[in-house]
Amino acid sequence: MKHPRTGVLRSAVASSVLALLLAGCTVGPNYHRPDAAASAPAWKENTVPPPNPPNGTWKPAEPSDGVLRGQWWDLYSDPQLSALEAKVAVSNQTLRVAMEQFFSAREQVRVARSQYYPTLSAGPAVSRQRLSYNEPNTNRAVTNYQYNSYSIAGQAQWEPDLWGQVRRTVEQARANAQASAALLANVELSLRAELASDYFEMRGLDSQKQLLDNTVQSYEQYLQLTQIRFKGGVATEADVALAQTQLETTRAQDIDVGVARAQYEHAIATLIGTPASSLSLPSIPLGQQIPQVPIGVPSQLLERRPDIAASERQVDAANAQIGIAIAAYYPNVSLTGTGGFGSGNPGTLIQGPSEMWSLGASAVELLFDAGRRHAITQQARDQYEQQTASYRQTVLAAFQDVEDNLAAVRILNQESAQQDLAVAAAQRSLNISTNRYKGGVTTYLEVLTAQTALLTNQRTQEDIDTRQFVSSVQLIRALGGGWDTAQLPKL
Repeated sequence: MKHPRTGVLRSAVASSVLALLLAGCTVGPNYHRPDAAASAPAWKENTVPPPNPPNGTWKPAEPSDGVLRGQWWDLYSDPQLSALEAKVAVSNQTLRVAMEQFFSAREQVRVARSQYYPTLSAGPAVSRQRLSYNEPNTNRAVTNYQYNSYSIAGQAQWEPDLWGQVRRTVEQARANAQASAALLANVELSLRAELASDYFEMRGLDSQKQLLDNTVQSYEQYLQLTQIRFKGGVATEADVALAQTQLETTRAQDIDVGVARAQYEHAIATLIGTPASSLSLPSIPLGQQIPQVPIGVPSQLLERRPDIAASERQVDAANAQIGIAIAAYYPNVSLTGTGGFGSGNPGTLIQGPSEMWSLGASAVELLFDAGRRHAITQQARDQYEQQTASYRQTVLAAFQDVEDNLAAVRILNQESAQQDLAVAAAQRSLNISTNRYKGGVTTYLEVLTAQTALLTNQRTQEDIDTRQFVSSVQLIRALGGGWDTAQLPKL
């Protein structure tokens, strides 16, 4: 009689073996985020004071620890812009493509996780067979060489993850899905920034149109004044021709603004997923103040740029691929089992004597592959280094992007203040030339020169105002638009 402890010992051994199969080990390097370029404690362009212009209104910028939150376009307090931005997530087809790519990557995580578990299959089978009478091992005493076979059987097969190949595959799929989610966020940020930029470009053209409309009215008055003076014998016919030329040239410029405005309006329609022919936006000149953008500190940029997050997640996926490649050096262990019922008569199919089952295990080790596994492993390591370099370059480009746009905002602010002085000087020059012309001291050519200088400087000022709005949008985009890595899905 067996000792009672024998069964307990066998159970313990069996449990230990099963636990070993379930736990296994994970080969390959564990992931650590690569070191990126060290950043300064503050943005260079946000701490450099601009040169003091003649009116003395500038002071050095103060670094801000604040960061963008929520819907960044609400900073502009523009209801029309907010309404357009709301349509991007709903109707933009480029964004939909990126969204479906993320959904596909997310499902790949589930595909990878399914390899943790055994596969089960079951089903009935019916066949009719005839044995060969002329086979060497045929029993010639048997008279019936044809028979039916009925069976109901199930099969289970499982490859325990002893070396962590499945775990690394899941890790890779998860990292790829998170990278896809970050790329989706980056596409959305780029589209929204493009929409806002196009919108402010269009609004800037509306300001140009308003300026040219007012200038046309002013030049009409100048033409009437010149005609009256010509009829009075004070002005010459050449003065009238000059005034007429200036008026018609400005009218042509006024009309020409409509070409670019229509193109921006069509671009906005495409961004919100609307046919260009069905969108018509009212003319609203720029008038609101440019908002102050909270820029935070450089160290926050690694967590707030979706393109940086996507690149970092791709490094993680490349690291997991190394473990997958290394796992190929170890044997593949497979456990199988089948069970069911089989009979030649349907009436006796589900009976004890018809029971059948089998259990099996196998381990296969590849002994020679002419260096294939070594090459695949080295290739995975090379791809990891490639992704690491790409990540570091993405970080460097992001820092440059922010500094470029901070510089643009700072310099355009300075340029705008200086241009205000130029417009004011041109206006004084026109006023003086107009009074001189009315007093008969000079010809209309002097007035025309002053008019041209004023209009040129006014249009330049409108262009700078537009560029300031666009630069602020691009700065928001460079800072990540309020996104952060906490929004990555936990898969």
